[in-house]
Amino acid sequence: MASEENLPLSGEADDHFHDECGVFGIYGRQDAAAITTLGLHALQHRGQEAAGIVSFDGSQFHVERHIGLIGDTFTKPAVLERLKGARAIGHTRYSTSGGSGLRNVQPFFAELADGGLAVAHNGNITNAMTIQRRLQKEGAIFSSTSDTETILHLVATSRERDLNSRFIDAVRQLEGAFSVVALTSKKMIGCRDPLGIRPLVLGDLDGAYIFASETCALDIIGARFVRDVKPGEMVIVTEQSIESLFPFENASQRFCIFEFIYFARPDSILEGRNVYDVRKRIGAELARENPVDADIVVPVPDSGTPAAIGFAQAADLPFELGIIRNHYVGRTFIQPTDSIRHMGVRLKHNANRKSLEGKRVVLVDDSIVRGTTSQKIVQMVREAGAAEVHMRIASPPTRASCFYGVDTPQKAKLLASRMTVEEMAEFIRVDSLGFLSIDGLYRAVGEAARNNELPQFCDACFTGEYPTELTDHNGTDNVRQLSLLAANGGQ
Repeated sequence: MASEENLPLSGEADDHFHDECGVFGIYGRQDAAAITTLGLHALQHRGQEAAGIVSFDGSQFHVERHIGLIGDTFTKPAVLERLKGARAIGHTRYSTSGGSGLRNVQPFFAELADGGLAVAHNGNITNAMTIQRRLQKEGAIFSSTSDTETILHLVATSRERDLNSRFIDAVRQLEGAFSVVALTSKKMIGCRDPLGIRPLVLGDLDGAYIFASETCALDIIGARFVRDVKPGEMVIVTEQSIESLFPFENASQRFCIFEFIYFARPDSILEGRNVYDVRKRIGAELARENPVDADIVVPVPDSGTPAAIGFAQAADLPFELGIIRNHYVGRTFIQPTDSIRHMGVRLKHNANRKSLEGKRVVLVDDSIVRGTTSQKIVQMVREAGAAEVHMRIASPPTRASCFYGVDTPQKAKLLASRMTVEEMAEFIRVDSLGFLSIDGLYRAVGEAARNNELPQFCDACFTGEYPTELTDHNGTDNVRQLSLLAANGGQ
């Protein structure tokens, strides 16, 4: 979690989930660092706290890690001039594991016995603390509190004969979600966990291979989408070849379904699905399941917009931009005093009175976490003269914490974990409140319904059913785990 001084405006004003990070890597371009900067810029939505790039010029590695946005740091000519070489990996970060601060900014780099190794990853290793304690007892020294550094140590201490084997030995010891990019003096590696919880795609730019968290990072540089890196796959890129290995036991995929609801950019294609189209279908399902007599449909921008379009089309209601978002409010725009702290939401959103006055309004948002922002948005719409305010949420109630690389509050702080829908409606002061059902969500992403025996996606934040072991979190939260055996279909 981010430290208090780095939280936006007020600690609970930014009441959305945040993905931990985005990763990018390119092998075989002389302007590798510049290309990586552009790729990370496209992935900025996945992490706004800090970013890093490691490049290799044929003889040595170059490392740049900075707090802040990509455009404020890596676009400076002096920074890019220091990042020489035809291969690079990068990372943009929102901290969930290890806290904020420069020492936890990725990629991590270390000089090992047979050369340098840089590693960046998206996700969360749920047994990292357990592994770290074991390694520390054996004499290992950690320079950060990030779970990603664990991968470096596992590779460094492996007794396997070559780097590929040592890397495989390392990732086989990990639990949780991890989409990893790594760089050595001779190769670039991309790897996804056996369940493929977090995204990772493979691209090509005039013969240079690319790894990225989303396809939007390929679009910005004019690269060709090749395919998704498969769950449990390890792809190795060298000057001579590209090789695919599958070092894990077979498992049924459990891609994070919240990527389609909120995390991914709408213009990305993930697991063969256009995110924007899925979000519109989510809104249509929401309208069918939760109809309401109203005059207009208004999104809570920007994340609620595609679902609101789908809702309006399915309900045959006008779509209106009744709330306008200010896109120029940064995470550290102002250090508010108590007297202006309540203005936090209004710094980002303002009601469009002309569209709202006298209307029965349906507000569409992607989720409700603590409910604090929803409460203030509703109040703002009422003060703008809305006759009625109904809220429709483009996901099921969020009842459990995520342990796979998403910044979520403890379960007790999630509104849906302690209130009924009726109680939540009263808390946020709406005339009615409706959520998308879990089966409705699955229908929107192209499944007939959720397979309760073997779910097709990771939906733990809605169901409390976790598809991997949570070794570091056992006893710290009220969770119901599905073992890897169950995730593999009992085989």
